[in-house]
Amino acid sequence: MIKAKILFFTFCLVVSSGHATDISSFITLADSFFKKYVTNGQVAYSKIKQNSIEIEVLYKQIGDINLNGLDDDSKKAFYINSYNLIAIYEVDKHYPLKSPMDVKGFFDKMLHTVAGEKMTLNDLEIKKLLQPYKDARFHFALVCAARSCPLLPSFAFHADRLDQQLTERAILALNNKKWVRVYPEQKKAELSKIFEWYKADFTTEGKTSIDWINQFRKEKIPNNFVVGYYEYDWALNKN
Repeated sequence: MIKAKILFFTFCLVVSSGHATDISSFITLADSFFKKYVTNGQVAYSKIKQNSIEIEVLYKQIGDINLNGLDDDSKKAFYINSYNLIAIYEVDKHYPLKSPMDVKGFFDKMLHTVAGEKMTLNDLEIKKLLQPYKDARFHFALVCAARSCPLLPSFAFHADRLDQQLTERAILALNNKKWVRVYPEQKKAELSKIFEWYKADFTTEGKTSIDWINQFRKEKIPNNFVVGYYEYDWALNKN
């Protein structure tokens, strides 16, 4: 904890002096932030609100960072961390609130500066990650501040182990009985609405959503099971 405080204090000094922070420093501070405020996938928004300067500094850095010359994994990690931090930043701005849906345009209207570009959270998710990289595992790393989202990790995503982290998040969500609900006697599986909203991401090359899910499940879901979608819980993912 002392080390994290020293890192953050140093980070604030860099920002206040007007010097740009490199991607490595940003990821380090993001990692410290998530470790401090995220427990079992839930966010301590009330504690963040007591010291909003931390998320505000990170938010500013998201806008200032220059991605020129970075490899794809570095960009992916930056965009994933940025999405999760921006969602927290927006909640903090309007806290207390019961749901991100209580804020008009939370995902599709509010503009944020990300590496010098203006975009919404939906733009960040779709145009910077899903469309260019076509990796459905992103859906289990991007967390929209709601209970039905996959659990927010208590760490930042890092370029040098991104593939492993993305696979681990997919495995965690898809083996969670609360997230993928299987009823063997009824030959039925109920999936998150994510699989309905983004069906095209999970059904490439002639595969079904179940085919895609089974890549990451210990107990495979039979392909003859009827697939349904349970209602999304938009209540805030707070602890």
